[in-house]
Amino acid sequence: MSRVTITDKDRELIALLSENAREHTASIARKLGLSRTTVQAKIDRLEQGGVIKGYGLRLSDDYEKGLVKAHILVTIAPKTLPRITAELSDLKEVRALHSVSGNFDLIVVVAADSISELDRVIDFIGEIKGVERTLSSVILSTRIER
Repeated sequence: MSRVTITDKDRELIALLSENAREHTASIARKLGLSRTTVQAKIDRLEQGGVIKGYGLRLSDDYEKGLVKAHILVTIAPKTLPRITAELSDLKEVRALHSVSGNFDLIVVVAADSISELDRVIDFIGEIKGVERTLSSVILSTRIER
């Protein structure tokens, strides 16, 4: 990523796009108090500078409420990270994989359709060669999400 200077208006623009990346440029411009062409130029600059990498899908709250989500803390054997990462990336239930410091090496964020499906995913992760230990925490509710 090239070094791009981020202004306060850029931060406001990024926040608005984070809420709704499909919002019309003219609507965003009104909210920011800028012209449509200025907003489009800012978006183009942020995309070309690598600040905006892409646009994604946000699922509805109703759909998300039906999923069972968990954080799975994982300790792995030395030199197994690339293979374990590859196996985890093949699981459709894996939403994110974080390398972390501390007693565990990874945090796997998963979302499953049911408790039994979550149980299957946790068992699968525990059986991956090189996984030494797991500790799972089921997410009961989300208090803040940005």
